Amino acid sequence: AKYDAAIANYLAPVELTTSSELKSETKAEPTVEPTENAEQRLDASFEIHLKKTLEMRYGENPHQKAALYAVTSSQGDSSFDEYFEKLHGKDLSYNNVLDLTAAAMLIGEFDNDLPTAVIIKHTNPCGAAQDEALERAYRKAFSTDTQAPFGGIIAVNRPLDLATAQAINEIFTEVIIAPHYESGVLELLQKKKDRRLIQMKKNPLVAGLEMRAVAGGVLVSERDVKKITAADLKVVTQRKPTDEETADLLFAWRVAGHVKSTAIVYSNGLHTLCVGAGQMSRVVSVKIAGWKASEAGLDLKGSAVASDAFFPFADGLIAAADAGATAVTQPGGSVRDEEVIAAADARGIAMVFTGVRHFRH
Repeated sequence: AKYDAAIANYLAPVELTTSSELKSETKAEPTVEPTENAEQRLDASFEIHLKKTLEMRYGENPHQKAALYAVTSSQGDSSFDEYFEKLHGKDLSYNNVLDLTAAAMLIGEFDNDLPTAVIIKHTNPCGAAQDEALERAYRKAFSTDTQAPFGGIIAVNRPLDLATAQAINEIFTEVIIAPHYESGVLELLQKKKDRRLIQMKKNPLVAGLEMRAVAGGVLVSERDVKKITAADLKVVTQRKPTDEETADLLFAWRVAGHVKSTAIVYSNGLHTLCVGAGQMSRVVSVKIAGWKASEAGLDLKGSAVASDAFFPFADGLIAAADAGATAVTQPGGSVRDEEVIAAADARGIAMVFTGVRHFRH
C-alpha cells in the first residue's frame, strides 16, 4: 500500500499547503530556499486513501502486478483523470503512465511559450525543441536522436495540427500528448490502433509534494518546480554569454531538470543536440552526449551546455569545450569552482552559475 501511495501521488500531483521551510547547510552546495511561497506542508503525519481506477495487465515487467489509484487525503484529492484524458488506444500500461507523466512534466516547463515538442523514452528526454512552427519544433526534437523515439512518447504544448501529426505519423509512437487536436488529426492518428492519444487537460508541473517508497518508509519532498530566468544567472567567467547563448542555456537547463542524473544537455537554436543521462561520472555524461551527437551527424560548435549539478573537476567542462560548446550553465558550489572557471576562461567559454541544483534520481 505504501508503494501504491507513492506511485499514485507521483503520477497525480496533489496541491498541498505549508508554512514550513527547509534549508541546506552543505557548504559545497548552493544554499537555496525551498520553493518560494511554498504551498506544501510536511506535517508530522497525514493519511492517504487510495481508490483503484485502472487495473493494469502488469507492472514495470510482466512478472509484476500493478494498478493505478486515485488519491484522497485530508490535504486534497487528485486523480490521473484530472490531468489526462485518453481519446484513443488501448488501456495505458504501467510504463506508459510513467513515461507520459515524465513527458507532461517536461512539456509543462514550456507552458505559454513558443511552440515546443519533446520526446521521452524510459522517462528521459531524448529530444526537445522550440520553433515558431510546431512541425519544425517536432522535426528538430526528433533529429536529436532518430532511433530512440521509436516506441516513445511525444508531447507538444500547442494544439496538434495536421502537418505535425503527419510528421509524427512517420514513426511508431506509444503515446502522443497534446492540449487539443485540430480538425482531421484524430482521424489520421487513430488509424494506428496500438497508439494512445492523450489530451492533457491541466499542467501537472505545479507546486506539490511527491512521495517515494524506500525500505521501511516513504520519502516526502517538495516537487522540483524552481524556475530560473536570465536575471538569476551569475556570470563567473571573463566572457559573458551572448543573448543567443543565454537563450540556449536557459532552454537546456529546463530540459536538464528532467534528465536522470548525471545530466548533460547540449543545445543550439533552442534545439537539443544531444543528451547525456544516467551516468555515474559527469565527464562520462559529457562524452556520451558528444558521441551521440557525432553519431547523429549534429555539429556541436557554438552550442550551449547545461549540467544539472556542479562540475567536480575541470575535465567535464574541458570535454564540452573540446566538443565545440561555447557556453555552459551549472549550479556552481564545487570546492574546485575556481579551477573550472579558469579552464573556461582559458578556452573562451562563457559560464554562468544558477545557484540551484537539479538532481533527478
